[in-house]
Amino acid sequence: MIEVKNLSFSYNQKEEALKDVSFTVNDHEWISIIGHNGSGKSTIAKLLVGLIAATKGSILIDGVELNDKTVDSIRHKIGIVFQNPDNQFVGFNVKYDIAFGLENYKVERKEMVALIEEYTKKVDMYEYLEREPQTLSGGQKQRVAIAGILALNSDVIILDEATSMLDPEGTEEIIKLIKELHTKYNKTVITITHDLNLAQLSDRVIVMRLGEKIAEGKPEEIFKQRDLLVSSNLDMPFALKAYDEASKIEKLNNDKELMDTLWEYHLKK
Repeated sequence: MIEVKNLSFSYNQKEEALKDVSFTVNDHEWISIIGHNGSGKSTIAKLLVGLIAATKGSILIDGVELNDKTVDSIRHKIGIVFQNPDNQFVGFNVKYDIAFGLENYKVERKEMVALIEEYTKKVDMYEYLEREPQTLSGGQKQRVAIAGILALNSDVIILDEATSMLDPEGTEEIIKLIKELHTKYNKTVITITHDLNLAQLSDRVIVMRLGEKIAEGKPEEIFKQRDLLVSSNLDMPFALKAYDEASKIEKLNNDKELMDTLWEYHLKK
């Protein structure tokens, strides 16, 4: 379990990028943290993996507080996939990129080879082991990054805007993989996103605005709050817009069967 308690952070010691944020993430849960640019959601991701340290508050991972002494051990449990896939590669090909992380944890070569084979197969990248990063698509690069996290046996996977720079095909590939990480491999997943189509697939949504948590709940609860989404500069998915527009027309809104069908259609998109 991840427990975030009264977390605050400032990049310049003047303005707070996060203001007294608290929430929990249960084991094997999929949480989406949503908000527009500048809402503080990516700052949360950096804090959770110890890339930056909180100004105030605390983060506990399985009851252990994240600090300078515990950050290395906690990073064994939490992996992150960043927005720009090109910034994630450190090896000259797929095989050596995944091996880099394993070498840092002093995994023996025989075990390393087996892990690389196992997890590149799981993300459908085994046939690309000798490929150079620049020859891969954005979606393929993200899958390599996820394979590296899985090989390290991370319990928690954070995806920070992992689909924002991908084309529709790449986005579909990564969403499918996220679903598998959550349901098939029982990973705890945290998606940092402004894409409500992705967020609606998660178990729970946290809405951020100007560094503050302004709402939390199940996607179907949050997405019915049109004013909340609009005030947070979040663009409603097409299916949700259709439901919202129909609800404004009295004749349609009174047709319970129609409205229920529109809502079910929205949930399936």
